[in-house]
Amino acid sequence: MKQSGFSPKTNGKANGNGNGHEHDSRGGAKNGAEVRERDVEVLVHGETPFDAELRSDDFLRRYELDFPEVDRDTIMNAVKNILYAVGEDPDREGLLSTPKRVAGAYEELLSGYRMDPASVINNAIFDVEYDDMVIVRDIEYFSLCEHHMLPFMGHAHVAYIPGEKVIGLSKIPRIVDMFSRRLQVQERLTQQIAGFLEEVLGAKGVAVIMDGVHMCSMMRGVGKLHSGMSTSAFLGEFKTDKTLRQEFIQHVERASSKKSLL
Repeated sequence: MKQSGFSPKTNGKANGNGNGHEHDSRGGAKNGAEVRERDVEVLVHGETPFDAELRSDDFLRRYELDFPEVDRDTIMNAVKNILYAVGEDPDREGLLSTPKRVAGAYEELLSGYRMDPASVINNAIFDVEYDDMVIVRDIEYFSLCEHHMLPFMGHAHVAYIPGEKVIGLSKIPRIVDMFSRRLQVQERLTQQIAGFLEEVLGAKGVAVIMDGVHMCSMMRGVGKLHSGMSTSAFLGEFKTDKTLRQEFIQHVERASSKKSLL
């Protein structure tokens, strides 16, 4: 994905170049008065320019983060109809609260559509002089297959090559949750995580590998209990540099082999 030109800031402060000017995302400069005016606006409204970009209509729409609130009543009525359709009695004791429980479950399981990306990141993007690979492995995720609305789950392995910014360690699992807690296919889920990180961090490269097991193939259809699925996305330097890509894959494989020996 093409980088958006985000220029993350931390703690609402301008990242200057030591001469009272701040460089914008196109390499130009903003004079000190403009920077000071912007910082006053940040203090007044309690939102950094980076937060505002993350909450912009265009950004929310592109990453499907602008969905309306869940209509619990409609879900509850639908569940009652399903119970009737399969021959059950929604009024029997064991099922009386089932529609309400299902509505609450879907609200939680599909909460990724309604997460605030600025709150997910929570200003945890920092200026660090580090240009080697950063890897977060074995991130558990749970999602719902959009074809049968049955669960699929597994582990995500994420790496990036920083540009000028790094992100707090705990934020990458939160980003995985933001995209997994919705109706998904594993291929798109993998691409969305990679694209989001590349755009928000301005990373030189991003790599994502996801392993998953899918209830739709384990519980129904072919009924294969031990089949799994792997997907990958390589952007920037990970796409163009075969050696770098192989290094990441080897890190993931080593971690998996160690885990299997425990």
